[in-house]
Amino acid sequence: MSMLRFMTAGESHGPCLTAILEGLPAGLKIDVEAINRDLARRQQGYGRGGRMKIETDKVEIVSGVRFGETLGGPVTLRVINKDFANWTDRMAVFGQPAGAKVTAARPGHADLTGVKKYNRQDVRDILERSSARETTMRVAVGAVCKEFLHALGIQVVSQVTNIGGVEVDPSKVNRHLLGQETSSELNCFDEAAEVKMKEKIDEAKKAGDTLGGIFEVTVRGLPAGLGSHIQWDRRLDAKIAGAMMSIQAIKGVEIGAGFQCAVLPGSQIHDEVFLDEEGEVFRKTNRAGGLEGGMTNGEEVVVKAAMKPIPTLMTPLRSIDIESREAVLACKERSDTCAVSAASVVGEAMMAFVMAEAICDKFGSDAMVDVKASLEAYKKRIGKDW
Repeated sequence: MSMLRFMTAGESHGPCLTAILEGLPAGLKIDVEAINRDLARRQQGYGRGGRMKIETDKVEIVSGVRFGETLGGPVTLRVINKDFANWTDRMAVFGQPAGAKVTAARPGHADLTGVKKYNRQDVRDILERSSARETTMRVAVGAVCKEFLHALGIQVVSQVTNIGGVEVDPSKVNRHLLGQETSSELNCFDEAAEVKMKEKIDEAKKAGDTLGGIFEVTVRGLPAGLGSHIQWDRRLDAKIAGAMMSIQAIKGVEIGAGFQCAVLPGSQIHDEVFLDEEGEVFRKTNRAGGLEGGMTNGEEVVVKAAMKPIPTLMTPLRSIDIESREAVLACKERSDTCAVSAASVVGEAMMAFVMAEAICDKFGSDAMVDVKASLEAYKKRIGKDW
């Protein structure tokens, strides 16, 4: 079992959302404002819906931290749902059911399969938990993991590269700016592409439609050798892919050159290895995305994820009523036109967790001083070997 793990709880319109993160070393300094900044980033973005105008997410840490440092025990994080004040009857823990049932299942959502699997008669019993509101706590957990990684000289950043078919021009993206504060409303670093993306979003909103897209997450400063080729469940690329696919609405993951590997010859895919004047290994390309044989190879880890359009449309799709079995239009919940920029922040969080987990698995997780010492000794050893 991994040393680091987390679990989230709570419903979209319930009293609060909660997460427990277990396995962090003692002695890690926690900056609450850094967590809140990532929570705010998740809520922002061109094309977001009305719910984000109601909630101003702020984290409360209720266990595992004393005087700003982790104690080594489970860290409990909580975010209050302000909108619960408007849902106290409909989302009451006890008492008689209140409010109209939701019976018009949305195509592309967990609604229909969920009510069948869990034997529910109200789609709200499914959508409250399957909602991407749950990612609030993933971002909070990921922000804590970022603090851990930052203390070890590791950085996790992201960018949006495609919305609705409008792609960035990689030659216009200054990758050194990724992770820095930006005025972009879409976490996009190609200004010309962002203008066209916004136009696409406006068109979709006017039509009552939604848009998906692609975001990229990059990790800098990782040592070579995280993960393993020894067993399938220790391969770091598999863990990354699983973490990204676990994010609501993600339908595809690409590491490095990804699907281009299927169409180009090996001579144009594999990254040649060289030695510099000081005898250090380097590569001129990074088409492997920083992972070879299930392990980090010392280059930046680069991963892309494809997000489908949100399945709640203001011009609803045809569906069925789970109660009457009649043909209807799908229900309309308060929703976004496009949430790819928000998903990129969630992608950062999941990547940060996977990398923090890999660090803890390799270097231990009792105390920060020991983790740092073990990491430095390992870096020195592999540097000496090569």
